[in-house]
Amino acid sequence: MTLKEKQEQIIEDFSLYDEWLDKYEYLIELGKALEPFPEEKKTDDRLINGCQSRVWLDTQMSSGRLVFTADSDAIITKGIISLLISVYSDRTPEEILQDDFSFLDALGLKENLSPTRANGLVSMIETIRAKAAENE
Repeated sequence: MTLKEKQEQIIEDFSLYDEWLDKYEYLIELGKALEPFPEEKKTDDRLINGCQSRVWLDTQMSSGRLVFTADSDAIITKGIISLLISVYSDRTPEEILQDDFSFLDALGLKENLSPTRANGLVSMIETIRAKAAENE
C-alpha cells in the first residue's frame, strides 16, 4: 500500500465516526493494538522531546526503509503515535521527507486535541522527519 493510500484509508476510518468522543475511542484502540515495546528500549535517547507524556520512538533501518516502534505512558498519546507509525513505518526516508503530513489536517486532530497534546503531535512529526533525515 502506498503512503497516500494508507493516509486515505486512515481518513476514511476516522470519517466513520461523527463525534470526537468516538474518534478518541478509536485512537485508544489503536494504542492498545500497538506492538509491545521492550522495557530496555525505554531510554532517554528514545524519548520524544516536547510531549507532555512520555513517548518513546525506536528507529531501525531495514532494506532501505525506516521501521518505527513506539510506546507512550498515556493512552491517547499512545494511539496518536500508533497512528503515525502505522503510516510512516516501513517507508523510505525520502518518502517520509517528501510527505507534508497534511492527512492529519483532514482528520482534524490538531483542532480537537488539547494544546499540550497538539504540541506533542507536532513533536512526534518533527522526530519522525528528523529520523528520516538522519537516514537519508
